[in-house]
Amino acid sequence: MSLSSILSADAIDSAIKDCQAPDSFCPKKFFQLCGLTKKSPQDVKKVFGILDNDASGFIEEEELKFFLQRFTPGARVLTDKETKAFLCAADDDGDGQIGVDEFQAMVLS
Repeated sequence: MSLSSILSADAIDSAIKDCQAPDSFCPKKFFQLCGLTKKSPQDVKKVFGILDNDASGFIEEEELKFFLQRFTPGARVLTDKETKAFLCAADDDGDGQIGVDEFQAMVLS
């Protein structure tokens, strides 16, 4: 399954273009622009599964760096500052990784 089977290619392009400059990535804005905030909790869980590259059940800091590339292969890597801010914003239990429930809460809140 690919992200474009859940989200429109145009919406993904728009979200990627919005955060091309280093340190301009905002997870909440990205989720809105790509249309993820309008999806069902089930679809958000499917997206999480795609983003969880190693299928560990968590999105770790190393996977977060390549977050944009999971949407568009040629996209930039997140900066360390963006990666840490994203992790802090979503990691409710402070274990250093984002679980599916934390991801869903961030996207849909």
